[in-house]
Amino acid sequence: MNPSPSSATVLCISLAGRPGTFGVRFHNHLYQQLGLDYYYKAMTTQDLPAAVAGIRALGIRGCGVSMPYKEACMALVDEVDPSALAIESVNTLVNTDGHLKAYNTDYLAVRQLLQRHQVDPGTAFALRGSGGMAKAVASALRDAGFANGTIVARNEQAGRHLADVCGYGWLPELGDLCPPMLVNVTPIGMAGGPEADQLAFSENAIAAAERVFDVVAMPARTPLILRAETLGVPVITGLEVIALQALEQFVLYTGVRPSDEQVAAAVAFAQGG
Repeated sequence: MNPSPSSATVLCISLAGRPGTFGVRFHNHLYQQLGLDYYYKAMTTQDLPAAVAGIRALGIRGCGVSMPYKEACMALVDEVDPSALAIESVNTLVNTDGHLKAYNTDYLAVRQLLQRHQVDPGTAFALRGSGGMAKAVASALRDAGFANGTIVARNEQAGRHLADVCGYGWLPELGDLCPPMLVNVTPIGMAGGPEADQLAFSENAIAAAERVFDVVAMPARTPLILRAETLGVPVITGLEVIALQALEQFVLYTGVRPSDEQVAAAVAFAQGG
């Protein structure tokens, strides 16, 4: 990162309920490698409207938005990109001379990963979760042609709404169902959380799956991913999601697209945090 930020240094931040180190290390590493006078810092807040107003007033260039702020940000910006508007969930704010535009690079990352892993759109799936990130993932699946899906969410109102919007079914629990693809978009398995050591799906469902997709990025290999790997089930990890979405944020903030080698080095560096 820039060892001596000055009055000319461009500031970017992130807002998260539990700030992590990945984004800080990823962005600052790339700033240094590319010679950009930028600096990135992770933050949290108890007053989201005031925080967003501060981004505008202080000229903060960009802001990554994580749980639990993804949906509440919608009403606080001047413009919403189609990537966020269609799913009513934000993960990126870009400030251009006081004009705040919201994006959702989570959605873009998931679309890319489904193509990269060559997942057949005919694959039936169960997606556990109903929050802002779940909206991004479910919408990406829908728009990629995945028609046979079930939203699994204990919150019936949110779960049914997401299922209805995307044209999927809803269940409060997966029960004995064993769909070919399992997708976790909850904090289950997240390091430091109350369910850090738990599996998002049953052992039977994991063993029967043809693919497991866990959006949790910290740790890179969650209990769900570890169990799937042990059983020989192909996986898509949250680390892949966070790396791709962070890259797209970086491009939005700076206008510069790093090489694949530079991105790989930044991801490796970020994991070291």
